[in-house]
Amino acid sequence: MAAGGGAGGGAGAETDPADTDPAGEMDPPKMDPAGETDPAVAAEALRLLQIEPSAAGPRSGGAEGPLSRNALRKRRRWERVVAARRGKRRQERQRRRARRAPERGDGAGAALGSGPAGPAQAPLPRGRVPAALARERLLQARAAGPRLCLDLGVAGGMTEKESGRLASQIRRLYGANRRAAHPFWLCLTEFAAGTPIYEQCLRMNDGFARYLMDTTPESYLDLFPLDAIVYLTPDSENVLEDIDPDKVYVLGGLVDESIHKQLTLQRAREQCLQTARLPIREYMVKAPNSRNYHSETLAINQVFDILCTYYETRSWPVALKAGVSSGKGFVLREGVEQVETAQHSTAQGNSLFCGEELHRQEAPA
Repeated sequence: MAAGGGAGGGAGAETDPADTDPAGEMDPPKMDPAGETDPAVAAEALRLLQIEPSAAGPRSGGAEGPLSRNALRKRRRWERVVAARRGKRRQERQRRRARRAPERGDGAGAALGSGPAGPAQAPLPRGRVPAALARERLLQARAAGPRLCLDLGVAGGMTEKESGRLASQIRRLYGANRRAAHPFWLCLTEFAAGTPIYEQCLRMNDGFARYLMDTTPESYLDLFPLDAIVYLTPDSENVLEDIDPDKVYVLGGLVDESIHKQLTLQRAREQCLQTARLPIREYMVKAPNSRNYHSETLAINQVFDILCTYYETRSWPVALKAGVSSGKGFVLREGVEQVETAQHSTAQGNSLFCGEELHRQEAPA
């Protein structure tokens, strides 16, 4: 108590380093003989607790005593921190209002797309879609099609790593379908509890049990008529020309790092099903690359991106550009033709320029 009385006698006294233990915790505030708390120690305690000194109320006795220079400096610093936080929150609120304004049609954004026929249809959202709107679109696809089945009966021989990659692709596929303006109705067939792909989907995909799609341990052969099923495989000789809402399109749910060719084609032939492939060869050409690598085998989410984009745009070039990555070694045919035309025009211009120069040099002075 004697040491506490000595520290309380001076207004400029600071906190003794010995008052803090090695763990960084403060000892109880020192008390002077009159039972009052040391002002500097109280200010330091308030700073460590991140409490504004002025919010702690008047000092004991009801009178606001003079603060030390150190306490004033800490108070001003705290006030600057509080002001900065308030400004940051205010800026964040303004940014949120600006982002929500086009969606609500506020201000100048309300006039965009309006005309005699009324406001134009909202563009395809690229970010998150409201849950109610996504649910409505998916239920419409369930009633009117088209349907897309993932055949998980071919996934039995996959490794744990391949099963994890397939589960990730299913998540991407479902997310793209949920954002689509004209989605498909999805169905996972031969999706049985206890299988590796079942466990991976539940482990890797949050909320998988609430996905708006059908999951069944049955085969698609038991669910749909055979003449309505079209098995999509890159090894088929038939080209997919259009998407029919009355058809059921089946994708082999397979991630095969060793690339066993014609696996899905043989499965479809054994089941006497129609097969088709994407028109990659009809609209794209092989692009030269260092590895001389060209592959028409795509991941299931990439195939779905192509199908979904075509169903909305009815343009295979646009759809293939959206789904076929440059790493597959293919580019659009029309893009190559444009480049070749530009190069040919440049070559002709250079030849004409060289001919004019030669003519000028040979002409008499």
